Amino acid sequence: MPTTAPNAAHALADVTASDGTLRRFLHGLPGVDAVGLEARAASLGTRSIKTTAKAYAIDLAISMVDLTTLEGADTPGKVRALGAKAVHPDPTDRTAPSTAAVCVYPDMVATAKAAVAGSSVKVASVATAFPAGRAPLSVKLADVREAIAAGADEVDMVIDRGAFLAGHYMKVYDEIVAVREVCGTEARLKVIFETGELSTYDNIRRASWLGMLAGADFIKTSTGKVAVNATPANTLLMLEAVRDFRVQTGVQVGVKPAGGIRTSKDAIKFLVLVNETVGEDWLDNHWFRFGASSLLNDLLMQRQKLATGRYSGPDYVTVD
Repeated sequence: MPTTAPNAAHALADVTASDGTLRRFLHGLPGVDAVGLEARAASLGTRSIKTTAKAYAIDLAISMVDLTTLEGADTPGKVRALGAKAVHPDPTDRTAPSTAAVCVYPDMVATAKAAVAGSSVKVASVATAFPAGRAPLSVKLADVREAIAAGADEVDMVIDRGAFLAGHYMKVYDEIVAVREVCGTEARLKVIFETGELSTYDNIRRASWLGMLAGADFIKTSTGKVAVNATPANTLLMLEAVRDFRVQTGVQVGVKPAGGIRTSKDAIKFLVLVNETVGEDWLDNHWFRFGASSLLNDLLMQRQKLATGRYSGPDYVTVD
């Protein structure tokens, strides 16, 4: 069984010994062939999944959803309703699997925790001055402590993209390590890169390795708050990174594409990427998640279509 991320530093300790060694390592990673990456992602997206395989894929995708509400207008009532939906996504069919988690702001963690009590659904909290990450480290760590104290099982942190793009890799690394230490064994850590702001595939590859070296349990594409979020190509690149990282270290790290994944067809394309790139070890919600809100509704409608032979329509699922 692969080890988990906090032990990663032991395998490549020399890489993070100084700012210079970290920079040399990250810039020594192979350059990304953008044309080849996008062509492979597009090719895998054409795979046809039918009948029983499609039903399995839909249930698997439902079980991988982090059902999310991250709005200024979030209320305790909305979060309780979201928690109820996470536990029983289709109240008319209790065979529908629960989602992986509910993802909320830190001040809503306790409400979400109560809503999913007694179920397998985890509570994830965004933190570290989400979504911009523009705050002192002391504020970011306080954000994380509050989320964990309220009962968060998982923390989704954002990196300082300004520092990363300025080449201050050790600053970004140290912040992730500090958050990792606060999480300890109480919460799994997802590190969000905001790939739409990193500009290049080479930067996404570097960010992926930086996050894993610092102890991320998951690497995550996006906040869902910018124009470009998860794409098949950037997710494929991150899957390749976790695959190669496990080869070098023995440490398995999860991947979470987030933002812009809205349909069952989209979700199944991503599952094909997982299967063909990293294999069955990642086809589990412990290692792969979808950061989504509207995706679950389409998965449920497609699931109902397979069961009944007809579309029930959006009125038959709750609006989040």
